[in-house]
Amino acid sequence: MSRIFLETERLVLRQFQVGEANLLLELDSDPDVRHYLLMPDAPNREDAERTLTHFLDWYAKCPHYGFWAVEEKPNGNFVGWFHFRPSRDNADEIEIGYRLKKDYWGKGYATELTKVYIAKAFEEWGVEKVVASADIEHQASLRVMQKAGMYHEMDFLYDGQYPSAQYALTRAEYLSNPRPYG
Repeated sequence: MSRIFLETERLVLRQFQVGEANLLLELDSDPDVRHYLLMPDAPNREDAERTLTHFLDWYAKCPHYGFWAVEEKPNGNFVGWFHFRPSRDNADEIEIGYRLKKDYWGKGYATELTKVYIAKAFEEWGVEKVVASADIEHQASLRVMQKAGMYHEMDFLYDGQYPSAQYALTRAEYLSNPRPYG
């Protein structure tokens, strides 16, 4: 039985389980899903197994960091994944990210989950700053960050070559106006 991490009105976030590499393989095999990622080719089964192992390793590190399977509440359909982890560039910043199947784009799921994560990060986990980034041309992801109350912090070159935008929100900013999150 997989451990439920978070629930919203419409979604459940739970731990991935051994044997669920097929979910990741299906998600990342869609060229539209990969369009703004540094993943020009579809993964193979070995790639998906390696990614799943990486996801599973996070659960032992910290109870609220990791990569979580996202499912719709009424039917248990796999929607994609969401992550919450220390930023690769600054361990004092916590990074939010997600990847959703195309069938679930435009339903507000990414914004819903981002808002819940932000609220928990500041109200329960003592996080001081939350960040998220996306390809500078990925307007849908940039809108998610904006709707979640984050502000444009900077543009940068991911891996030194991919134009990206980083959005952020600090604990003090959140506490001054928590209404968009509840």
